[in-house]
Amino acid sequence: MTTEYDVAVVGLGALGSAAAYHAARKGAKVIAFEQFELGHVRGASHDTSRIIRTSYEAPQYVALAKSAYKDWASLEEAAGQKLTIITGGLVFLEKDGPLTAESFATSLDQNEIPYELLTADEVAKRWPQYSIADTVKVVYTPDSGIVHAAKAVMAMQHLARTHGATLKELSPVTSITPKEGSVSIETPNGTFSAKKVILATDAWTNELISPLGVTIPLEVSQEQVTYFKPADVSAFESTRFPVWIWHNDPCFYGFPVYGEPTFKVGQDCAKNFMTPQERTFVHSPKLLDTLTSFLKGFIPDEAREPLRTVTCQYTVTPDRQFILSPLSKHPNVIVALGAAHAFKFAPAIGRNLAELAIDGKSADDLSKFGLPPGVGDD
Repeated sequence: MTTEYDVAVVGLGALGSAAAYHAARKGAKVIAFEQFELGHVRGASHDTSRIIRTSYEAPQYVALAKSAYKDWASLEEAAGQKLTIITGGLVFLEKDGPLTAESFATSLDQNEIPYELLTADEVAKRWPQYSIADTVKVVYTPDSGIVHAAKAVMAMQHLARTHGATLKELSPVTSITPKEGSVSIETPNGTFSAKKVILATDAWTNELISPLGVTIPLEVSQEQVTYFKPADVSAFESTRFPVWIWHNDPCFYGFPVYGEPTFKVGQDCAKNFMTPQERTFVHSPKLLDTLTSFLKGFIPDEAREPLRTVTCQYTVTPDRQFILSPLSKHPNVIVALGAAHAFKFAPAIGRNLAELAIDGKSADDLSKFGLPPGVGDD
């Protein structure tokens, strides 16, 4: 006989692990599947640091980030581990760039988040590591910081099991079949059944939903970050150097020293397109050259040395919007796509996904995170 579960989760990166934890915490009978080993490097939830921040130009993201901070605190308490640190955060916005300081200010004001709008001179006085033109406007949010990525995912997986969830690694899901009131889940190790299924399957999402008549336009790429050893490590300690984002095209982001005497920098959405099957895991020298050229002017340091470059995978949705929604024709199938910027929201997204699956509605407003226009299953 097939065991009936309340909730099945497919994919155990940050979003899936959070969903499994929160569903089990609510008392549901949960089973979760990961096609690779737990903690693998084939997706987007490995390595050490991720930026946490409330600084977004769109108010729906600020509101969800505000909830996520509470969920991170609750997760730390439940796990008995410190997973986050606060460093403050800077968002650099060039004149005539794609985003404005005013849009950030409006979104932050609407959600009552403290911030400062700074000039280049004010930034230079407080953080002389940076060199920026007078035309650059800067948004500073004191609540920004870092979450330890791998440690956070492991904590959520451990807590999911503590609350009774069954987590199966090396268990790819080959298909899902919605039925009346349930979903059948096929794996090489047998068939499972659940009342609701949460698909936190990132680049592999369309493999499971296309047979249901739904295909989401996704761009999948291999991206990379580089760890640099600066000449003066102390100048880049987390108490002296905030996390930062350079919002332009191209866009870059970076971290202070965290766990080792290096700082980490990456180009966001460099569009090094390849499918999961084509992924090389070998970093691109061209992208590294682009990154180092940018840093020469932005954070001058002739003695800086690159130590290593690590690859990861981006799965980007249309307009880079989250998709956190049931399928309209198959409401017992819930899709979770974070568009390569969701780690900071992970515990809140997981909680809301669990609420959708068990209660039929979420505590946070997810109305902006539906399927893209023109994509439907009805």
